[in-house]
Amino acid sequence: MATVGQWIAGARLRTLPMAIAPVIIGTAAAFDMGALHWGRAVLAALVALLLQIGVNYANDYSDGIRGTDEVRVGPLRLVGSGVAKPAHVKMAAFGALGLAMLAGLALVVMSQAWWLLLVGAGAVLAAWGYTGGKNPYGYMGLGDIFVFVFFGPVATLGTTFTQAGAVSTAAVLGSISTGLIAVALLMANNVRDIPTDTEVGKRTLAVRLGDRNARLSYVAMLALSVVLMLFLAPAKPWILLVLLLIPFMLMPSWLMLKGKKRKSLIPVLQQTGLINLGFSVLFAAAMVLSAL
Repeated sequence: MATVGQWIAGARLRTLPMAIAPVIIGTAAAFDMGALHWGRAVLAALVALLLQIGVNYANDYSDGIRGTDEVRVGPLRLVGSGVAKPAHVKMAAFGALGLAMLAGLALVVMSQAWWLLLVGAGAVLAAWGYTGGKNPYGYMGLGDIFVFVFFGPVATLGTTFTQAGAVSTAAVLGSISTGLIAVALLMANNVRDIPTDTEVGKRTLAVRLGDRNARLSYVAMLALSVVLMLFLAPAKPWILLVLLLIPFMLMPSWLMLKGKKRKSLIPVLQQTGLINLGFSVLFAAAMVLSAL
């Protein structure tokens, strides 16, 4: 039976910054529009965090029963390592996704944005369908697209809209940037797993691109996430604060380009998550300072 510590490890806490970053950006954009609503921001954060935990357990379950995680380099997988029964991990996934739906329903009721119920349903289906079901899209190289959409525009603009009833140019550009960083994190994870994914027929985008091109795409996505903010600089000069992230992007980029051993890529996951969190905080600071 898995310990509490193992269940926490299975939740993959290092991925949670990827979930909370778009909420921070979306809330900062709402503040810039004069429509900050803390209650709705907290609910949006709960939805994002619970969805991320749910998808992590769902992936653990689905990859585990397929045998994808039997031989891998990286943190603990509950089913693949045999420390937890597949049924228990599946229940944990459904529990987290169910709580996310409840928090999302409360957010929709408060904002009266009823059409977001469809978006929420799509997010839950995407969370399960990544590695679950008969034809998981994560095994076909489509995971990166879904991660960009749901951890970029959907999460960010959804957060802004539930508070402001509209979106802004800053929200749109911020959503694209955080989506790119989220995909970069996924790419780092999948580059590490190229050998084992290839063996089991998991055709991630990293597998399709090949080791070298996949590593280069990671660096390109981080760079583009910062470059996009320059389009906001004429109207909001404080957005140049995001340039402070460049030194922190150098180490994970170097590891991605030069790290030969698969284990050397593990720190890149945490570093990329922190970059996304740092980006969201600097974006928020820029929005606040622009309003002063």
